[in-house]
Amino acid sequence: MGVAAKIAPSMLSSDFANLASEAERMLKFGADWLHMDIMDGHFVPNLTIGAPVIESLRKHTKAYLDCHLMVTNPLDYVEPLAKAGASGFTFHVEVSKDNWQQLIQEIKSKGMKSGVALKPGTPIEEVYPLVESENPVEMVLVMTVEPGFGGQKFMPETMDKVRKLRQKYPSLDIEVDGGLGPSTIDAAASAGANCIVAGSSVFGAPEPSEVISILRKSVEEAQQNS
Repeated sequence: MGVAAKIAPSMLSSDFANLASEAERMLKFGADWLHMDIMDGHFVPNLTIGAPVIESLRKHTKAYLDCHLMVTNPLDYVEPLAKAGASGFTFHVEVSKDNWQQLIQEIKSKGMKSGVALKPGTPIEEVYPLVESENPVEMVLVMTVEPGFGGQKFMPETMDKVRKLRQKYPSLDIEVDGGLGPSTIDAAASAGANCIVAGSSVFGAPEPSEVISILRKSVEEAQQNS
């Protein structure tokens, strides 16, 4: 498989009062991306960060800011997030059935990478048109918990979606988010996920660098064996 392992600690689990130093710490520990959860309190019940926080963090890091938009109107966020310095913009398929082509075009025209996410209950077939379009998304994020809150338990049944995606699109970036850590990474990696979002398992570990290393090793070994 020609897709690199990318480990993306979820900053939702970091100390928000020290976001810049937390970001620096994660990169020092071997993170490839920093995963930013943007929630509007409507699409999901929780409310987190927006463009101003991304803009503040961007002043302190050159890292790839992998933004996951759990919002009802993703189109409204494209310009503010691009200006703030977001690197990747992943929207939910459930709220973009009418305008995903426009969304992808806008995201890419602003210099960001486009991704599409789906909830555990959404059939994987719903993202196929977005991967196969003339102007395709560059990543699919398979939620392995219900979006909206950190610290939830990994849902192994979502791995069927990852498997189908990997069989169909061997060179696609496939991200998983929710309950990922040393005890669940092998299931995700063997199914074909290569971008791994991990929150509490990294930030809550005595040695976060060890956890990041375990996650990466699992993805790389699964790729060698596939």
